[in-house]
Amino acid sequence: MNKPARILLPMMALSCFSIPSMVSAEAVSALSDAKKFKENMEAAVPRPEQQKQADTKLATLKQKTGKRPNVLILMVDDLGYGDVGAFGGGVAIGAATPNIDALAQGGLKLTSTYSQTTCTPTRSAMITGRLPVRTGLYRPILAGDKLTANPWDDEITSAKLMSDAGYETILTGKWHVGEAVGMRPQDVGFDEFYGYYRAQKEYVQAYDKRRYPDLVLDKEKFAKYQSIEQSQGLVHGFKNGKTKDLTPIRSIDDMANADRMLKEFTVKKIKTLAKGNKPFYLQHSFMKTHADNHPPKAFEGASASKYAFKDAVVEVDAYVGEIVEALRESGQLENTLIFFTSDNGPQSDSWPDAGYTPFRGGKGTGWDGAVRIPGIAYWKGMIKPGQVSDGLFDLMDIFNTSVALAGVLDKVPSDKYIDGIDQTAFLLADNGQSMRDKVFIWSQKDFLAMRMNEYKIHFKVITTDSQFLNIDMATIKDIGLAPWLFNLYIDPKEQYPVGHRRNAWLGSMGAESKAHAATFKQYPPKDVGL
Repeated sequence: MNKPARILLPMMALSCFSIPSMVSAEAVSALSDAKKFKENMEAAVPRPEQQKQADTKLATLKQKTGKRPNVLILMVDDLGYGDVGAFGGGVAIGAATPNIDALAQGGLKLTSTYSQTTCTPTRSAMITGRLPVRTGLYRPILAGDKLTANPWDDEITSAKLMSDAGYETILTGKWHVGEAVGMRPQDVGFDEFYGYYRAQKEYVQAYDKRRYPDLVLDKEKFAKYQSIEQSQGLVHGFKNGKTKDLTPIRSIDDMANADRMLKEFTVKKIKTLAKGNKPFYLQHSFMKTHADNHPPKAFEGASASKYAFKDAVVEVDAYVGEIVEALRESGQLENTLIFFTSDNGPQSDSWPDAGYTPFRGGKGTGWDGAVRIPGIAYWKGMIKPGQVSDGLFDLMDIFNTSVALAGVLDKVPSDKYIDGIDQTAFLLADNGQSMRDKVFIWSQKDFLAMRMNEYKIHFKVITTDSQFLNIDMATIKDIGLAPWLFNLYIDPKEQYPVGHRRNAWLGSMGAESKAHAATFKQYPPKDVGL
């Protein structure tokens, strides 16, 4: 059995409030309406009328189609909140996104969607419904890492639960949560994987002599780099079957064309699945817009900006349009929940090959620039068009929502703490309200912050010692006498704390964070050697 990891909990939460041995069924502060429905699951705000409306819609749809609904997740890599037109970007910043904007206009735009601070934690959290600090997957597994345990050995993914329930489960595109046997998508519940184990940069840097001359032009270093045991390109794997290495990445052009190949696979797969009787759970994870971005010939200069990152945004948008059209042509659009999002905020360290956020910070920090990302829920005939909500939605909620739609929420293990919340009622009810009133923000083993309603409280802060270098020159610092509390409705850039001056909820938010910390005593986290 894995030994518990060392968890760095907020100073105020440890010193000012007693730790309960068990979190009560009721909210622990007057600010929250959330209640515990199961001991091992995150508290949710009960909204029975919304649930009735959602249940009625789903029952009517099942009677019409004769099967459970499909789930399609469209995840872009390192896309900023402000890159999409529907969220203030698009044409205004030199990269139009008409297809993504159409999803927002035709469904529910979520202005307070939250991810983890970096990619691997988000990707693992989204399919386990668990904070990465619990699973041990709190940072990327890098070449040379020697794990003491496979973090996936005792984790149950949405893909596995839904596959067991009769769904076809497919992951297309970027994985980045382990490439050793036992850690691949086809090993953790997906029936099929067609994609790449790592990020773009990790494949293409060996062939980009302008950015990495000391690697590409040094024969000895290049040989050592190539000798590292890792996949060299596109992989096609099947659960309980063969895994094949397909097209290796041997040039910049190979990587530039990767997203086109992935899109073609997903489009073809949707059309094939539509002919069968089984519902599907398909996660299409784009390689772009993670640095280093290199546009294929068809999209070179396609954006008004002409910069590589903006061309990548235009390319992703075009492929979103083609994937949605494949659903429409195959008659699956009305039976498919589409969720569009990004795995975290922009990687400012690679600027100008990076996205834009109107918020403070970027990828790797605890500020909203890292974790507040675009979120769009679209479902023709099921989600009322033209809705906008600032209700909190954590990408971990996709786990609970997906398995609930598959009818297997009761199959979620009870021996592990589940941080996600079933948001089906929020998404499907007309003008619905979120079932979540809190989001917890961690960086590896550090509990940084919590957002509750429009308030955000920081227990540790990540400061940047140089412009844009939110990863390469960042420092984690403890707070001083009191946590830093911001009101995001009057200060969305988190510039001026108001805890003792214009806020009455400092103590209540401390109590909620303390209750969160207590869950780690009852459900200890894993240490897998990262």
